[in-house]
Amino acid sequence: MTRSLYARLALVFAGLTLVCGGFTAWLFMATAERHQQEVLQRLSRDLATHITGHTELVKQLKWNRPAIDELFHMLMVVNPGIEVYLIKADGHIDAHVAPPGAVKRTHVDVTPIRAFLSGAPLPLRGDDPRSAAGQKIFSAAPFTQDGVTMGYLYVILAGEAYDRLAADVRNSQAMSTATWLMGGLTLLTLSAGLLAFALITRRLRALSQTVQAFDASQSAPLPGPARTSDDEIGQLDHAFRQMAARIGAQVGELKRQDQLRREMVANISHDLRTPLTALQGYLETLSLKAGQVNDTERAQYLDVALRQSRKVARLAQELFELAKLECEVIQPQLEAFSLPELVNDVLQKFAHAAREKQVSLRVQLPESGAEGHPDADPLPVRADLGMIERVLTNLIDNALRHTPAGGQIELALRHAGEGTAQHVEVCVADSGSGVPDALRGQLFERPSPLRDGQGRTSGGLGLLIVKRILSLHGSQIQLDPGAGVGARFRFALPAA
Repeated sequence: MTRSLYARLALVFAGLTLVCGGFTAWLFMATAERHQQEVLQRLSRDLATHITGHTELVKQLKWNRPAIDELFHMLMVVNPGIEVYLIKADGHIDAHVAPPGAVKRTHVDVTPIRAFLSGAPLPLRGDDPRSAAGQKIFSAAPFTQDGVTMGYLYVILAGEAYDRLAADVRNSQAMSTATWLMGGLTLLTLSAGLLAFALITRRLRALSQTVQAFDASQSAPLPGPARTSDDEIGQLDHAFRQMAARIGAQVGELKRQDQLRREMVANISHDLRTPLTALQGYLETLSLKAGQVNDTERAQYLDVALRQSRKVARLAQELFELAKLECEVIQPQLEAFSLPELVNDVLQKFAHAAREKQVSLRVQLPESGAEGHPDADPLPVRADLGMIERVLTNLIDNALRHTPAGGQIELALRHAGEGTAQHVEVCVADSGSGVPDALRGQLFERPSPLRDGQGRTSGGLGLLIVKRILSLHGSQIQLDPGAGVGARFRFALPAA
C-alpha cells in the first residue's frame, strides 16, 4: 500500500517525538538522581570524619569492639537510611550491624574510598556491601594510630531503607502527576507537529492536484487561484504555473503550426493536381488524336502542356526549398557585398517581363555623401548573397504578378540605426491592388491567399520562403499597414 507524504511525515515525526520524549524523561530522571546524590554526598561528606573524631574506636592498635557496637546501634537509630561498616585497610568488611545474610560481600574496593579521601569530584560511588555488583554514594574516614592506617569507617549514605522510601515516593501522587504531565506535553507536541504537517502537505496536495489536472488537459487553464505566499511552496507553485503557461502556449503554437501545415499540404496538393490534370488532358488528347490534330493545334496543345509542366516544376522547387529551410539543412554563409549591385542584377532578370506587362521598375538609393554616411553609395551588408537574391526575386516576382499594366514597382534602400546597430533597410512597393486587411495576418503563415490571380506561375510559397530566409538572418519581413494603393514589404539587413 502506498502511503501519502503526510502519512510518512506523521509516522517519522511520531516516532521521533516518542523517542525524544522517552530519552528526555530518562535523562531528566537520571540527572535529577545524580544531582540528588551529589547534594547528599556533599552534605554528608564529613560525617565519617566527625564520627571517628568523637569516638574512640581503636585502642592499642586494636578495634574497640564495645565502642563500635554502641556507635553502630546509635547511628542506625538516629538515621535508618544509612548503613555503617568497618573496613580493614585491605578492604575486608570486619564489622556491621546488618541482619544475617544481608551482606553479600566480604570485601569492598578501597580505590573509591582513597579517591574520596583525596578530594576527588563528587558524586563518587563505592561498592555496596548489600549488593553483589551495585554501587552507592558513601562517606568514609580512616582509622589511624601511630601513623598506621588500620582501616576505614565506611558509611553508605543511601541504604536499603532509603531505597524503599524513594520507591514509595516515586509511586506517590506527585510523581504520578509529573509523569502524566510529561506524557501530556509529549502528546501536545505530537498533535501540534501533525497539525503543522497537515497544513504544509495540504498545500502540496493542492499543487499535486494542479499538476495532475495540467497533465490531463496539457493546455487547459490551471484550476484554482495562484498561491500568493513567498515561501518555497509558493515559489514552486508560481514557477510551475509559469512553466505550464509556456507549455500551454507552445502546445497551442504547435497545434496552430500543425493546422497551417495541414492546410499547406492540402493547398499544395490542389495546386499540383490542377496543372497535372491539365497536362495529362492535353497529352492524352495528343495521344488519342495524333492523326486528327493539325500542326497549329498540336503546337498549341504542347505549349499549354509545357506551361503546366513549368508550374509543377516551380512548385516542386519551392516546396523542396521551403522544406530544406524549415529543417535548417541550409545555413546562411555570411559575407560582405554591395546591396545596390545585387538589386540591379535582380531587376535585370525582370526587365523583359516588366516591359511586356508595361510595368516600370525603379530603384531609390541614398544620395552620395549624405550626412553621416559620406561613403554610403555601396551600401555594404553582411548576409548570404544567394539567399538575399532569392528574397529579392520572390518579392519582385510577387509584386510584378499583382501590379496591373501601367503600374510601377519601386525598390528603395536606405541606412537606419546608429553606432554598432546600423543596418540597411530594403523596401519593395508596388501600385497593385494591395492586400486586404482580412488576409494580412495569414500572408506569412500559409501559402499566399493571393495566389489565385490570373496567369500565376507560383504555388504561393514565395513569401513563406522569404520569411524563413530572413529569420535565419535574424530579420523579419513586414507588410506596412495602412490603406492605399499597392503593397509595401520591408526588411532590414545588418550593415557591413
